[in-house]
Amino acid sequence: MKPSSLFRCLIFVAVILVISAPVPVLHAQGGKLSKAYVLTVVADRTNGIYKQGETVTFTIKLLHDNEPVNDAEVQWNTSKDGVPPSHLCTVQLKAGTATVTGKLDEPGFLQLNAAFQTPDKKIAAIAGAAIDPLQIKPSLPVPDDFDPFWSAQKKKLAAVPINPRLTSVKSPAASIVCFDLQADCVGAPVSGYFARPVGAKPKSLPIILLTHVVGVSGSDLTNAVSWAKENFLALDINAHGLPNGKPDKFYADLAAGDLKDYPRFGRESREKSYWLGMLLRLVRANDFLASQPEWDGRTVITHGRSQGGAQAFVAAGLDPRVTFFAANVTGLCDLTGSVAGRVGGWPKILYPLGPDGKPHPSVIETARYFDAMNFATRTKAAGIIGVGFIDTVCPPTSIYAAYNNLPGKKEIFNDPVGGHGISRQGFEALRRAIFAHVEEMK
Repeated sequence: MKPSSLFRCLIFVAVILVISAPVPVLHAQGGKLSKAYVLTVVADRTNGIYKQGETVTFTIKLLHDNEPVNDAEVQWNTSKDGVPPSHLCTVQLKAGTATVTGKLDEPGFLQLNAAFQTPDKKIAAIAGAAIDPLQIKPSLPVPDDFDPFWSAQKKKLAAVPINPRLTSVKSPAASIVCFDLQADCVGAPVSGYFARPVGAKPKSLPIILLTHVVGVSGSDLTNAVSWAKENFLALDINAHGLPNGKPDKFYADLAAGDLKDYPRFGRESREKSYWLGMLLRLVRANDFLASQPEWDGRTVITHGRSQGGAQAFVAAGLDPRVTFFAANVTGLCDLTGSVAGRVGGWPKILYPLGPDGKPHPSVIETARYFDAMNFATRTKAAGIIGVGFIDTVCPPTSIYAAYNNLPGKKEIFNDPVGGHGISRQGFEALRRAIFAHVEEMK
């Protein structure tokens, strides 16, 4: 494509960003294995944050055997965090490099996907940039009867005795005592591993409730123990109230059978939604933890990532005992984003669409009662959220929509080159924030 054509294409596109992780590809050459092709995209601003209307300049580079690839044609496609408008363009590299510019005139995130066809396969690189992310607004307001609905659900829960069953399990650390916990709830029980330091004194320890990513599994004893070593009353719960310690096949069969695609179960009714039971189990887990004599009576922390980040976030709005939450690459945020012409959060609960190509009104309405964005408006807890600018699972646009709804003390860790994984820096930022909160509560 000629430069003039390229820039005409860019009139409608804002382009991005920060470097994506390079994708190496090996191929045979002369009977020997050659080095990798490496495709990267780099922005002129390392923090990846721009204002509406600002020009973004970025560079596409392609190397092979650590040498620039001359006259290569690279395809690139831009989108608004994965949704239209999108535009497919090509650019011819000179000495392995090309630069282009663009801008976006609304708050949001831009996503660039670049691709190059090697002799063996297509390689790709992805990048994203934030455009006034703190100005991203909710796609829909909080439902008028949001509070009455959840008050009624918690009243039903309160009518069910906790009935905790603690079974001693072997601890991987001599300094920590461990139990399998089963506690009654509405529907499936709370099922988790509970860990506390040996000899902990009454009213001496903060609480931390640990939640899981998407999937079907038992609880994680090692996770609970690691936090108990840090002088917490720690409870790691699985998302489904399943028994712990079963063979892998037990969970795999459920994932492929009864619990396949569980995030969409009951999506047309708030009373039948699978999320109702999962979120109420958060309150019941805290009921158990708050009944322990070792609790300091003040500090309740929730912590998780992805689906677990959603649970940690929601718990802070659903349970007023929560004083702090730490959520990374968070799901259940701005589920109705498509109503506002942008990407919706994981698990894209509005899809599949109806025969008319639109989400069913009942699905839209149900989603609003389980959206972390709406629980955010109800929390008095402080919190920290981690967000990856190239996260295609829990899109950054959706996470910022929820973050911006938080009324109190809050912090966000921006990872301009982060996808849906957890960078070491993000992991450490959330840990530091948790320990800082504990000190503040003292």
